[in-house]
Amino acid sequence: MMSADMDAVDAENQVELEEKTRLINQVLELQHTLEDLSARVDAVKEENLKLKSENQVLGQYIENLMSASSVFQTTDTKSKRK
Repeated sequence: MMSADMDAVDAENQVELEEKTRLINQVLELQHTLEDLSARVDAVKEENLKLKSENQVLGQYIENLMSASSVFQTTDTKSKRK
């Protein structure tokens, strides 16, 4: 091969190598982003479960308070009208 042909091949190889390197770096960046998002989803799921549990406890507490309070007791309106 002539020197000019070899230079052209070397230039093509260099461009290909740079493109491969760019794509590899992009893939790695996307993988890190996906890992970060997955970790965030897991954290949000845990927080959601914790809040659901707290809401159940609070709901039961409020229900117990309401049943113990005479203000929230049901009244028999028919017997009062007579």
